[in-house]
Amino acid sequence: MIVRQLQTAQESNRRIDSTGWNSVRLLLAEDNMGFSFHITTIYKGAELEMHYQNHLESVYCISGRGEIKNLATGEVHPITPGTMYALDKHDKHILIGLEEMSMACVFNPPLIGNEVHNDSGAYELTADRVSG
Repeated sequence: MIVRQLQTAQESNRRIDSTGWNSVRLLLAEDNMGFSFHITTIYKGAELEMHYQNHLESVYCISGRGEIKNLATGEVHPITPGTMYALDKHDKHILIGLEEMSMACVFNPPLIGNEVHNDSGAYELTADRVSG
C-alpha cells in the first residue's frame, strides 16, 4: 500500500516547477502502478501549447477555470470544476488558465518524476525509466 500526503510531496523533489505550471507527482514509475498521478496547478494567464507524443493523459479539474483548444480541429472546450478531458489520440492542444486551476492528472506510461515539456510540448521517454 502506498500512502502519501500532498503537502509533504509539495515540499519534496516530487514538486516540479516550470513556466505557467507546477506539478506534484504523487505516483511515479518507480511505484510500479503502470501510471503516474499528479496534482498540477495551471497558473492564471498561462497559455501552454502541449503535444504528448509519448504519453496518454487524463485530466480532472478540481478548481479554477480555463479552456482547452484542440489544435487539429480548432474546437475550444471550457474547463470548470468537474470537467474531465482525455488526450486519447496524443492530441496537440493549448491549455489556457483563465483562473488558477488545480488539476488531477494521470499519465500512461508513468513519468519518472523530473520531466518538463520539451520544445514540442511533450515529455521525453528516458532511457533510465523504471519498468512497471
